[in-house]
Amino acid sequence: MYSLEIFSGAGGLAKGFELIGFKHVAFVEHNKNACESLRANFNSGNVFFGDIQNYDFSILPEVDVVAGGPPCQPFSLGGKHMAEQDSRDMFPYAIRSIRELAPKMFIFENVKGLLRTSFSDYFDYIILRLSHPDHDERLSNNWADHLQELRHLRNDSCNGLSYDVSYKLIRASNYGVPQLRERVFIVGVRSDLDMEWKFPIETHSEERLLWDMYVTGEYWERHHVPVQKRLALNHTLDNRVSKLINKYGMFEPELQPWQTVRDAISNLPSPDSNHGINDHHFRGGARTYPGHTGSNYDWPAKTIKAGGHGVPGGENMIRYPDGQVRYFSVCEAKRIQTFPDEFVIKGAWGEAMRQIGNAVPVLLAEKMGREALQTIRKVSSAVSVASHNAC
Repeated sequence: MYSLEIFSGAGGLAKGFELIGFKHVAFVEHNKNACESLRANFNSGNVFFGDIQNYDFSILPEVDVVAGGPPCQPFSLGGKHMAEQDSRDMFPYAIRSIRELAPKMFIFENVKGLLRTSFSDYFDYIILRLSHPDHDERLSNNWADHLQELRHLRNDSCNGLSYDVSYKLIRASNYGVPQLRERVFIVGVRSDLDMEWKFPIETHSEERLLWDMYVTGEYWERHHVPVQKRLALNHTLDNRVSKLINKYGMFEPELQPWQTVRDAISNLPSPDSNHGINDHHFRGGARTYPGHTGSNYDWPAKTIKAGGHGVPGGENMIRYPDGQVRYFSVCEAKRIQTFPDEFVIKGAWGEAMRQIGNAVPVLLAEKMGREALQTIRKVSSAVSVASHNAC
């Protein structure tokens, strides 16, 4: 199966797809450092450094999946919230890639803020544009007029390229990523192929982590944490654990436990020791203040973020049980985003953290890619059988 990566960033989504068998025909990315990271980890000849507005999709072979993360700043909860009025809104060019390549499927990722009520009309417009990518917006005076035209297509027959589009707000920790990261995934399958898309089933839960911590103690035992150093129950947690015991009785919750920062990085040496790991260096200056408290060592990390101008915020700090804090090293941040240790992120610490914060967690990308692969293969097998029977 072949995929095109647009707005590729450092390649978290691409790495996950590669791990389950996709071959990347091209990467389109406008950030120089991200392109250097892509070249270090993938086929460097496939990396296009430049504006997607200038990319010629006609040079590509047939593509099964188009995937990527159109810039999220226009919709970010921490941004200026300008949506379609923001020049960084690249969804129109994502739609152009679909119109020109007609892939079997597309998978796009974006921030939770895309679902805010104030953006509802424009989000509806994005979904409808992706559903009917060759319905020309130039026939309308503006996007709002075009939205009304597209809404009428819901009940009318529409010739041309069309996709069945679905979306879901996904929490990465529910899929084994040691991070409380919420992102919107938008998936479209080409209507003429009669494919049925289902988002991957969740595999991990907060309930099981609490169970392993406070019912069986398995979490602490696995990490060899003595009783006196274990995270104590507060009143709220005590009530939740009591409800868990009443709910499950003798039987543990079915899913696997959420993964914590400790799960992800505890086997790494201290970043200020003599270890020889290139991207695992101590960075001083971390401090806490209200709203800037770091990620608890024994809980999934807060969302690793790019931050304004590449400067991470409190989410990119570890907070240990004794209250001490320090910044994640690049190596540790890669693990929080489930990148392989050998994955190379180019640039100084702030730039590397920006790329990591913008990436899709590799493990989550792998699960999305596996579902896409299985969906396409089912259709391909059905077509093959139908062709054989026709003969």
